[in-house]
Amino acid sequence: MRALPNMTVLSPADGIETRKMVRAAVEHDGPVYIRILRNDVPDVSNESQEFKIGKPSVIREGMDVTVFAHGYMVYKALKAAETLEKQGISLRIVNVSTLKPIDEEIIKELAGGVKGIVTVEEHTIIGGLASAVAFILRGQDLPIEAIAIQDCFGQSALSYEQLLEHYGLTDAAIVKAVRKVLG
Repeated sequence: MRALPNMTVLSPADGIETRKMVRAAVEHDGPVYIRILRNDVPDVSNESQEFKIGKPSVIREGMDVTVFAHGYMVYKALKAAETLEKQGISLRIVNVSTLKPIDEEIIKELAGGVKGIVTVEEHTIIGGLASAVAFILRGQDLPIEAIAIQDCFGQSALSYEQLLEHYGLTDAAIVKAVRKVLG
């Protein structure tokens, strides 16, 4: 959907953000695609946090690695942050709930002052968040790792968690990617 001209692409992290996005989409001039997960997900945003199309939001402050995520993967990134915090590693978790347009200046700012970047998405590695962030940060001397579905056909499973496990979209995979960018 990011490749379609003039298309706005949104991916909410939870039900709270979904409600805000629907309101914003109604007021937006132009086509809007909202990528909604059909499963229940834990809330990671809060009612008081403003949603604005195009603006990523920091869900958790951290100093070692910035993790850019969208959709349910924001929750998985927060779980990874809890694990790594016990090991003295601090993650900045950024909810990139608007995949198009992306505020390039904010992405650059949030990538600053850390030792590496990890992108996390329940989407193919081609044409999604990883591609957008890598393009925005091109020329910078930062290691980047991407957690995403590789170039393959989709699968069926008995549960959504089984699919995530099959494609390596887990908090354990995020932990491994963070350790890799930290060397």
